[in-house]
Amino acid sequence: MSHRPTICGTRHAVSAGHYLAAVAGFAMLEAGGNAIDAGCAAGIALGVLQPDLVNVAGVAPIMIRLADGTVESIAGLGWWPKRLPADLFMREHGGKMPDGVLRTVIPAAPDAWITALRRHGTMRFAEVAAPAIRFAADGFSVYPLLATSIAAHEHEYRRWQSNTAIFLPGGQVPKSGDKFVQTDLSRTLQFMADQDRAAGADRLAGLQAAHDAFYRGDIAREIVRFQQQEGGYLAADDLAEYHSRIEPVVRRTWRGHELITCGPWCQGPALQQALALVERVGIDGLAHNSPDYLHRIVECLNLAMADREYYFGDPEFVDVPIDHLLDPATIARRAAAVRDDQAFGQMPAPLDRPNTPHAVAAAELPKVEADTSYCCAVDRWGNAFSATPSDGSGNVPVVPGLGITPSGRGSQSRPDPRHPAGVAPGKRPRLTPNPAMVLTRDGGVMPFGTPGGDVQTQAMLQVMLNILHFGMEVQDAIEAPRAASFSFPSSFAPFEYFPGRLAIEGRIDASTRAELASRGHEVKAWPEWTWLAGSVEVILTDPKSGLMAAGADPRRPAYAIAI
Repeated sequence: MSHRPTICGTRHAVSAGHYLAAVAGFAMLEAGGNAIDAGCAAGIALGVLQPDLVNVAGVAPIMIRLADGTVESIAGLGWWPKRLPADLFMREHGGKMPDGVLRTVIPAAPDAWITALRRHGTMRFAEVAAPAIRFAADGFSVYPLLATSIAAHEHEYRRWQSNTAIFLPGGQVPKSGDKFVQTDLSRTLQFMADQDRAAGADRLAGLQAAHDAFYRGDIAREIVRFQQQEGGYLAADDLAEYHSRIEPVVRRTWRGHELITCGPWCQGPALQQALALVERVGIDGLAHNSPDYLHRIVECLNLAMADREYYFGDPEFVDVPIDHLLDPATIARRAAAVRDDQAFGQMPAPLDRPNTPHAVAAAELPKVEADTSYCCAVDRWGNAFSATPSDGSGNVPVVPGLGITPSGRGSQSRPDPRHPAGVAPGKRPRLTPNPAMVLTRDGGVMPFGTPGGDVQTQAMLQVMLNILHFGMEVQDAIEAPRAASFSFPSSFAPFEYFPGRLAIEGRIDASTRAELASRGHEVKAWPEWTWLAGSVEVILTDPKSGLMAAGADPRRPAYAIAI
């Protein structure tokens, strides 16, 4: 039995990584807005409500499926400043990615939300940003995960006075139940909203005015001034010329359903590959979370994540062979390496080329950067929205007076330009956030996603299989215990690698963990419930009944609302 009920409605639904963000999105739907309006309101609010995980000036990859069946992704991911020397980190930083402004890429989230509203929304920026402005100005209650996260990163927040002022008010780590206020951030968002309203009655003109306020106006000038003061490379023309690309999605059928992910500028296609490998290896007849089931799932994920490491990068710079990787013949060859009696124990080698040695980390488990949330919405007209906004605030400085940290997502580029995800001027990092959808064989739609860095694909696969293979209700599928492999280099600097390492939530019984260890997995026990296992949010529509079911993960302060 789940801790919460699956929330069902007939009109519209929203699920988000914080309960007030779900309220923000739901308010748009109740006011007559569509799923795009609701998703943008929830997403912008997450940048206020989860400021350790998401930044208003961070990244915001978005997937939209319109009622007419059109699907598109908005790659809300910035690229490296054009003047950044490609060899900077190899030449001056010993092949390391330093904290601070040098890891800044162009802030993408404001443009991504406005692009979504411009193309498919019905509301103005001022309307969808109103809840976020209120939460920033009036404050909200510090919840346990926020208090824990700030405490864990206290020494990082103290490195910059502007970060300390926000995250350590009065010089102290905030306690659960304290009120958390972000006055500067409220003013920044309010300025954009005021510029929207000042543009007059034309909604599109207002959206452009809000966009210009951030990318060409006073906000841009303050960002650039501070970046240059701190030794960064972000310049005024980088901001003025930025636009989120409308990227092709990756679509593959599975048992009559269609899985849709973003392209290889993020890790989205790894979910496609893992699902295809699972189908080839076979899970029919295996008990849920049994040793055989978990072993096969994990080994398929290890293969997919290895190929992510070998091939994925910005398609504008790297020829990523997605069709080859997802070709049934390639899947068959890859799947043939899976043995039921023996784990890989290391990252599998690529097909048809020699492996590259990777340094093994000495730590217990990889350092987890606090980052990312998720939101989704479905409206009464059949539009669906899926977004994974992100960018933490611990390793980059807040711009004084603005309350924002321009995207530090450069932490996911490799310092070596020769790597597929290596640094280059104008190139995007390889992003972990990857919103997804399933179009069900019954004609329904299922937007879903999660935070969790390298755990994202793994948690999404397990929840998807819980729903569509095991037939669980949405909330049961979300709450079921999960496992996650770390047998590949982390996507975050310093790119730690833990060959054979497998973390398992404690609700999976000890005998199963022992059996997996006997097959060569280096098992590490997570608590029974842990935020490290992700926070999957899902909405699933059923055309036959006319109902939509929504669920949210209790591992974090996520909630779903439907009516």
